Amino acid sequence: QVQLVESGGGLVQAGGSLRLSCAASGSIFSINVMGWYRQAPGKQRELVAHITEYGGTNYADSVKGRFTISRDNAKNTMYLQMNSLKPEETAVYYCRYVTTGYDYWGQGTQVTVSS
Repeated sequence: QVQLVESGGGLVQAGGSLRLSCAASGSIFSINVMGWYRQAPGKQRELVAHITEYGGTNYADSVKGRFTISRDNAKNTMYLQMNSLKPEETAVYYCRYVTTGYDYWGQGTQVTVSS
């Protein structure tokens, strides 16, 4: 079992920044991919970015150049630095951990961007 706890969400004005964290605990395997997803009201959950255990990254086109995903394997923690936030990015942001045969999600953290 892996537990994921997100933090860092909140209310920010358009153009502002937030840094999300996702702390993983439990049976952490060295080979894994972690990612951030978001779900706005009435919309499907979508990928924001993901990062491999070696630091390889992938971003949604809509966040490229503004968001940065990173991880600290020693602390089993993943981060998402979000800059130049837009009102349409208001959503619940979820952390995901995937390894062979296992797929875990966090409870989510609310990000609200006011115009």
